[in-house]
Amino acid sequence: MPRRNFNDLLAFVTVARQGSFTRAAAQMGVTQSALSQAIRGLETQLDIRLLTRTTRSVTTTVAGERLLQSIGPRFEDIESALDALTDLREKPAGTVRITCGDHVLRTTLLPRLTPLLRAYPDIALEFDVYNGLRNIVADRFDAGVRMGDQVDKDMIAMPIGPMLRMAAVASPAYFAAHPPPKTPDDLARHSCINIRFPTRGGLYAWEFEKKGREQNVRVEGQLVFNSTLPMVAAALDGLGIAYLPEDEFAPHLDSGRLQRVLADWCPPFSGYHLYYPNRRQPSPAFSLVVDALRYDAGPVSRPRRKKIPSS
Repeated sequence: MPRRNFNDLLAFVTVARQGSFTRAAAQMGVTQSALSQAIRGLETQLDIRLLTRTTRSVTTTVAGERLLQSIGPRFEDIESALDALTDLREKPAGTVRITCGDHVLRTTLLPRLTPLLRAYPDIALEFDVYNGLRNIVADRFDAGVRMGDQVDKDMIAMPIGPMLRMAAVASPAYFAAHPPPKTPDDLARHSCINIRFPTRGGLYAWEFEKKGREQNVRVEGQLVFNSTLPMVAAALDGLGIAYLPEDEFAPHLDSGRLQRVLADWCPPFSGYHLYYPNRRQPSPAFSLVVDALRYDAGPVSRPRRKKIPSS
């Protein structure tokens, strides 16, 4: 039997995961024509079609999906093993890829990891800012950041910050013109700043809880965003009530530019966690990142689940 060309197999895995010859070629640093030729050669050698190509997308056939599920994790294991060899070097090195939201990147990840970058100049970090829920295995990230209760059970999850609370806020000018709500039902009489889930596409139903009573409220208003930064800006401009984790508003609450309502309806919930596959063989660079982000939360009771995207 002729020996397989592993470059062609890697090309197939990359195209299948990216769903695009253009993106796969850019990731691998080759031309699209070279990539297409490699895939055609592999399909000819195996005598079976692996990919279905249209003008807009590339999808795997039944045979292609079976091959992807079989060999994809093996390439990841090889990459992890090669990364782990850096512990034989004098200094840890390599790139660590993390998908996360904009807010947690600015307030937690960069401040904690900046000293690490200065101490280890051969370590590089790549951040993918995305407020939805990515499949970090399929998208080839080393780790991701989500609220703790949003992490899949087959992942290792480590807290990187304290428990959080939601906060409903608006500007003093807005509340001067509109009586502050006393209960979640009162939100129906207010202009609310909505957020649309990047992954599922639906609007977020605001979640409240008081003395064990849970209440979800569908709010309405003139503004809908799919990220949190413009929501904060809109609240500061007096355009309505916004509802996000309280740390998004912290400096503006401290300065009085925003005022909080319904605080007694916002109990604590699980904060940001770093998560990664439990079968991963960590490289020294990744282990240093984990150590730099580790947060000792102490014993806590299990809070109710929040659906809002990590940010």
